[in-house]
Amino acid sequence: MARSRTGEAIPVERRTAENIAELERFRDESRAHGFLWEWLRARAVLGYVNGQRVVDLAGQLEVGRSTINGWLRRYAREGVEGLRSGKPGRSESRLSEAQREELAVLVESGPLAAGLSSGMWTGKAVAALVKERFGVSYHPQHIPRLLHQMGFSLQRPRKRLSRADPEAQATWVRERLPALKKKPRIAEA
Repeated sequence: MARSRTGEAIPVERRTAENIAELERFRDESRAHGFLWEWLRARAVLGYVNGQRVVDLAGQLEVGRSTINGWLRRYAREGVEGLRSGKPGRSESRLSEAQREELAVLVESGPLAAGLSSGMWTGKAVAALVKERFGVSYHPQHIPRLLHQMGFSLQRPRKRLSRADPEAQATWVRERLPALKKKPRIAEA
């Protein structure tokens, strides 16, 4: 794929005097409100439209060239709205509200009720459940974020012996452990 010449990444319909004026207003408003990233995005697009090279803009704004190119693509696709701060990526969840509610019920019921042999949810297990139940694929590392958005929080199990005597453990920590710590180390030969 050949590189485009400076200014060609932005379609002609986004380079009209009206669009440039809108972009300048957006830049000025962003600066006035202290929205640094929006201000940087607007500066980059304006600089590019005015003939600056991406590599020069990246150096001036201290961001990567790929970042500048991403901003240019967003502006070309969506105009000024594409430069506004917000959540990156998908605007809508891949699961409907009804599916999210069903998933919440399944998660609350526990992994055993969902047919898993483990007594603990993992990202991989929830991702498999979502794929099986709803036909939607999520990367296992994204599952904690999805569950957090649904109101769940990460819980880590504590490692405890199931048949341990709490009283005996407390006695050991109070009496035996300090005695062990105070003994001098045996010198190795």
